[in-house]
Amino acid sequence: MFRIASYNIRKTIGLDYRRDPLRVLGVIAQLDADIVTLQEADRRFGTRATSLPFDLIAQETDLAPLDIAKANGSIGWHGNTILVRRGMQATRIERLTLPGLEPRGAVSVDIPLANNTIRVVAVHLGLRRKDRQDQAAYLASHLAELPAMPTVLLGDFNEWNNAGSNLVALNAQLNLHQPGPSFPTLRPIAQLDRIAHSRDLAVTASAVHRCDRAARASDHLPIWADMVAVKQSEQAKLTA
Repeated sequence: MFRIASYNIRKTIGLDYRRDPLRVLGVIAQLDADIVTLQEADRRFGTRATSLPFDLIAQETDLAPLDIAKANGSIGWHGNTILVRRGMQATRIERLTLPGLEPRGAVSVDIPLANNTIRVVAVHLGLRRKDRQDQAAYLASHLAELPAMPTVLLGDFNEWNNAGSNLVALNAQLNLHQPGPSFPTLRPIAQLDRIAHSRDLAVTASAVHRCDRAARASDHLPIWADMVAVKQSEQAKLTA
C-alpha cells in the first residue's frame, strides 16, 4: 500500500495574503504521504523561483523533490512538482506541455516502490472547458504511448462538473476518484482536486484533509488516497 496526495499551494500565499512556506509544509507533513504532487509550487513571474525553499522542505518533512525543474531556483514545471519519501527516486521524468490558450504543463514520472513501479502524472488543468477537454485527450494519448504499468494521474483538474464530463477522454484507461469538495477552503463546494487511476490499482481510503492550518494556508484543501495494487477481478469487487 502507498499513500499519494495532491495539494494546490497557491505559491504558499494563504487566505491572509501572507506567503508562509512553513505553514504549507506543516500541512504537507500532516498528510503522511509517500508521494505528494503540488500545483502552483513556483512563483509565477520573474525567475519563477520556488515558493518552497529546498532547505525548509528537508527540515520540515520526510520528503524530497524530484529533479523536475529546468530553471535554476525553480522546483517544478509550469508550477507542478512531486515530493517523494526520502530515498525514493524516479526512473523516468518527462515534462509535458499541455494544449490550451494559457500555458499549462504536467509531469509524468515512474517511481519504483517496494513491490512494483508506479507511474504518477501530476497535472494542473486549464480554466476553459475546451482546454480541459483537449488536455484530457492529450494525457490519454501520452499514457497510451507508454508501457503499461499502475498509473495515478492527479492534481487540480479545475473541473466544476462533478461527473467530470470534460474529462471523458481519460475514461478508457482510468477510473476517476473524487475524495470530496476541496475548494474554496473556508466553504468547500467544488471537487476541483481529483485522482484518476488505472484499473490495476484500488483506493482503500481517501479524504480531503481538513484542519485549521489547511483552512488558512491556501485556497485549496489537499486531498489524499491510500492505494493498493489489485487484479482487475478484485477491483470489480472493491467498486461493486
